[in-house]
Amino acid sequence: MSTNPLINEPVGDLASRLEVMTDDQVFMTMSELESASEAAGDDAAQEILPRIVLTESEIERRYPGELLAPYRDWKQRQPLL
Repeated sequence: MSTNPLINEPVGDLASRLEVMTDDQVFMTMSELESASEAAGDDAAQEILPRIVLTESEIERRYPGELLAPYRDWKQRQPLL
């Protein structure tokens, strides 16, 4: 099992934390979850997918009608991602 707290914590706890995060923190969380999903096997990816969906929903709540465009823009501006 992963030692990444984003993956190990209950989904409800992540939902509560996402609500109070800054936009940059939410975007970083999404980036970390994407990386974890890509590195994980099929079984582990099933644990990560609900967290990605939850984070996507938070981004869409903050940026109505923009889908994930703000996240993609943020990701392009990050030199190390």
